[in-house]
Amino acid sequence: MSAPQQPATDSQPALPDADAGSDDALVEAVDVDPDEARGTDGAQGAGDDLLVREGDVAGDYLERLLDILDVDGDIDLDVEGDRASVAIVGGRLDDLIGAEGATLEALQELTRLAVAQSTGVRSRLMLDVGGYRAKRKADLTAQAGETARRVASSGQPERMSPMNPFERKVVHDVIASVAGVHSESEGEEPNRRVVVLPDK
Repeated sequence: MSAPQQPATDSQPALPDADAGSDDALVEAVDVDPDEARGTDGAQGAGDDLLVREGDVAGDYLERLLDILDVDGDIDLDVEGDRASVAIVGGRLDDLIGAEGATLEALQELTRLAVAQSTGVRSRLMLDVGGYRAKRKADLTAQAGETARRVASSGQPERMSPMNPFERKVVHDVIASVAGVHSESEGEEPNRRVVVLPDK
């Protein structure tokens, strides 16, 4: 399909082991996923040049995929903080989103793998399709704010519905900005969720 499919050669850097490194130590220590952690993955400290390259590789990969699927869409590339950000915008994209974003999540993982194979670095690239993530982020921000205010007022913890790592990070960030409450993640995928608790 694209360059990321070519077999590895001696000149290509080896990919880091998925189960090794500081990510697991962090996850074990604070009970969050790598995507929920703030600036703790392999992309931390990577220069903008690497992030731009990640976006370019992802863009090429996704353009070829859209051609194969015969789906009309444009690719927007950006850098947001310490991540490359790629968005597919345009026509009918519901099939690339799927129920509750499941297809989008799978497509993001495939794109990250393609980028990692090309760059030799684990990617934290964020993919959006048809503005789904942007709308979901806005909805979750409002929901998390309301939950935080209830918990701060009542003093009783509340468990939110299961979410993927992207969604949990959005909620954690909102809760961190509200006085009198804090948040933790509990459970196993795909039923992992955020618990909002009052400060002691």
